[in-house]
Amino acid sequence: MSKHALLSIVCFAMVFMSSAQDYIPVKVLPSEIFKTVKKDQNDTAKWTWKRGGMVNLNVAQGSLSNWASGGDNFTIAVASYLNYHILNKGPKHNWDNSADFNFGYINTTSLGSRKNDDRLDVLSKYGYSIDSTGKWYLSALFNFRSQFFDGNSYSNNVATLNSTLLSPAYLFLAAGFDFKPYKHYSLFFSPVTERMTIVASKRLSDKGLYGVPAGSHSINQIGAFASTTFTSPVFKNVVYKGKMDLFSDYGHNPENVDMYFTNFFNFKINKFLSATYNLDLIYDDDVKLFGKNSDSPGLQLKSLIGIGFSMPFNVIMN
Repeated sequence: MSKHALLSIVCFAMVFMSSAQDYIPVKVLPSEIFKTVKKDQNDTAKWTWKRGGMVNLNVAQGSLSNWASGGDNFTIAVASYLNYHILNKGPKHNWDNSADFNFGYINTTSLGSRKNDDRLDVLSKYGYSIDSTGKWYLSALFNFRSQFFDGNSYSNNVATLNSTLLSPAYLFLAAGFDFKPYKHYSLFFSPVTERMTIVASKRLSDKGLYGVPAGSHSINQIGAFASTTFTSPVFKNVVYKGKMDLFSDYGHNPENVDMYFTNFFNFKINKFLSATYNLDLIYDDDVKLFGKNSDSPGLQLKSLIGIGFSMPFNVIMN
């Protein structure tokens, strides 16, 4: 997986270097942790709550009648994205909670109905400030990823069930350090992380998919985990949201680093109209690619582009 590990490291480094002007060398962290800090009267101030999110819906439709060049008589594609977050920030405490849901659907007269996107991602991360700059936090992280609907692969237009609700699902529990040089960027690292992979469906668990032994419904792994998130305007009317997770299993091929990398661009046209672009890259050393005559994993890539309705919403609660 050397080339995929290199890709992960390069992408990870690019995002990390974007905050270089605020970077605090790791070697000063011990002195910062044990540095005596005068108690601030604002330490007891009430936390500030902020909630908000984004709703995005893209629809594309086409139809043909007596079209000499040929093609499907009717096609429709729907792509949706929903984000909701609740953030909590105090003088010494920081608590981030977010939920992301993506769903895409395609219907054509020749192929029928299929989904092309389905993702649920729930994240909760709590941190306690351990330095005088307010950029380093001792943190705990909970992350859950899964999907809602059946997913099929199609060989010779024959559907084969590959995934469904909670099959697979990934649960991360981690404790470590969180570096937040500014409000749009976070780098979390945990030397000890538990990852649980769940395959709840008996039909799929009997096949021994997603690294879960055949007949079992889950497997636990202990390893190192790193996660970086970045959300910020990059140009006028262009907002980028990215997240990359890296996991190394101590018990099985630790050099083969699993990667989960999502990218979302929102190009604002007017108050309610925008174009969007999604790019997801996944490498999981335990996942064998469907439709391949090989037991080797590979880099998974998904790319979606659309134009449609978009509406952000933000509420501040004191």
